Amino acid sequence: MEMKYNRLGSSGLQVSALSFGSWLTFGKQIGDDVAEQLMITAYDNGINFFDNAEIYSRGESERVMGRILKKLQWDRTSYVVSSKVFFGDGRRKPNQTGLSRKHIFEACHDALKRLQVDYLDLFFCHRPDRNTPIVETVWAMNHLIQQGKILYWGTSEWSAQALTEAHLVAERYNLIGPTMEQPQYNMFHRERFEQEYAPLYERYGLGTTIWSPLASGLLTGKYNDGMPGEKTRLNMEGLEWLRDRTLAEDRINTVRNLGKVADELGMSMPVMALAWCLKNPNVSTVILGASKVHHLEENLKAIEAAEKLTPEVMNKMEEVLGNKPAEPMFG
Repeated sequence: MEMKYNRLGSSGLQVSALSFGSWLTFGKQIGDDVAEQLMITAYDNGINFFDNAEIYSRGESERVMGRILKKLQWDRTSYVVSSKVFFGDGRRKPNQTGLSRKHIFEACHDALKRLQVDYLDLFFCHRPDRNTPIVETVWAMNHLIQQGKILYWGTSEWSAQALTEAHLVAERYNLIGPTMEQPQYNMFHRERFEQEYAPLYERYGLGTTIWSPLASGLLTGKYNDGMPGEKTRLNMEGLEWLRDRTLAEDRINTVRNLGKVADELGMSMPVMALAWCLKNPNVSTVILGASKVHHLEENLKAIEAAEKLTPEVMNKMEEVLGNKPAEPMFG
């Protein structure tokens, strides 16, 4: 398998079409030795983007990744690493969360220490902050870029309106606007990515680092016959909201029918679901999350599998899904 690389939106940064994230796994679901093997497997197969955030395992996820990066001594120019700011790392006093200049600066410095790097390639505003003017957030990110502490900044789960406001502020003050957005995108979660963001891809060259391409594991088919073992992420404490929303019976029936299409193509269900995401030209990179090396190795097959998803196959999948968003209206 040969990894493919895409520009992150209109920037010059090249990111692997498949990337690797640590949400729910590093510092929580798996041991450090497994985390290290996963990162080595990813890197050796051409993955160059490793995604993280201050809130993941309350900072422990970044500490684990930082220790691994230090131990492996990869050439810093050969990989891209991210953090995210908004939720904080577990501390709850005023200014320890949100997108104020104070928290953005302190969160950046804390992430650099935990990850043991001199700069972050990507720094995301993990959610919008109603309590902070967008102009303050855009200026703060611009200052971090000027200081060489981050190279690109972006957003995660922002509305198209908020993204547009950020770009208008950047244009007004000659600042650097957000390069990328990290939204959820998969066969069951399409409206925002395909419809709401549609004007932004061309207007602002929006790059995307999509999360949950397998809909929290639902699109792997492992829930087709009910909940499997205790260790799946949907069984984890605090994720009841995800489980209840994800395991709706009609969705499981859809996955069963999609599985028939995957069988005809001679590929596994998760590989087909990932390949489906890769077919969208507005997807810069698909973030993989894995707790076992053989799962990651299987998911890497999606690069080659995407070539088998011809227009005819994609149409067949659309018929099964029956949820294609309406074409966006451009006024």
